[in-house]
Amino acid sequence: MTESTDPQSTAPAAEDRKLITLARSTRARNGVPEGAAVRDETGRTYVAGTVDLGSLKLSALRTAVAMAVASGAKSLEAAAVVTEAGTPADEDRAAVRDLGGPQTPVLLAGPDGTVRLTIQAG
Repeated sequence: MTESTDPQSTAPAAEDRKLITLARSTRARNGVPEGAAVRDETGRTYVAGTVDLGSLKLSALRTAVAMAVASGAKSLEAAAVVTEAGTPADEDRAAVRDLGGPQTPVLLAGPDGTVRLTIQAG
């Protein structure tokens, strides 16, 4: 597992910054604990917030991956989650890995949009 907490190495590229902005906006707009966004192999993005129903509970990242799959995505280039948590849940990384492979980067940002961690899905 490759992991980085050095601010220099976690500075996101423009396309990854877009994922963080989308995730952050969804989190704020919907008033949910997490917002997430993923980018597929064609550059399309899928954005989601936490789902917390009596019969269905999904993290924002798993929901975004599910939306990508349901829309026909064959792979993922990157994923981002905006949360108070200190690290992405193992189940979230597994969902990204299932679609994007073990090398897919997962960016974890705080509510202010600052990237705190970049980790591979694998």
